[in-house]
Amino acid sequence: MMMMAMANDKVKVIITDSQKKVRIPTGLRMLVRRACIATLREEDFKGNAEVNVTFVDDEKIRSLNSEFRNIDSATDVLSFPMGEDGVYDVNPDTGAKILGDVVISLERAVRQAQDFGHSMEREVCYLTVHSMLHLLGYDHMEPKEKSIMRKKEETVMTRIGLERRL
Repeated sequence: MMMMAMANDKVKVIITDSQKKVRIPTGLRMLVRRACIATLREEDFKGNAEVNVTFVDDEKIRSLNSEFRNIDSATDVLSFPMGEDGVYDVNPDTGAKILGDVVISLERAVRQAQDFGHSMEREVCYLTVHSMLHLLGYDHMEPKEKSIMRKKEETVMTRIGLERRL
């Protein structure tokens, strides 16, 4: 059973709120941690891991998108992977593989949740899973890659009880 793959492995999710526009609902931080862990379990990730998740506003994510991707507009989530081809830097203090950084615009997440007709919590969770898959090397530039990634996202969302409601 895949769920046992990480039973003894530790996942450290460092969550930072660097915005003042959206109040973080009770339980959102725990849900983000669950999304990170569920993604790693689904991918049968071995070993201890660390990931940073930062909540920002549209202005900050636009600045980061411009700086790192040369796209001068706000987006919902950015991923900054620290590994390549399954090889990661290791935190010398903990021995954990450093997966990278996830940056989520909570302003955008609120709007998208309204547009899609679901909760902000589901939207932030989805963005977390999406970004975690990027940290693990997935992409969605080609139709086949996009299809694989979408299927994995929905599998993880279902696993944590947030499957898409049609």
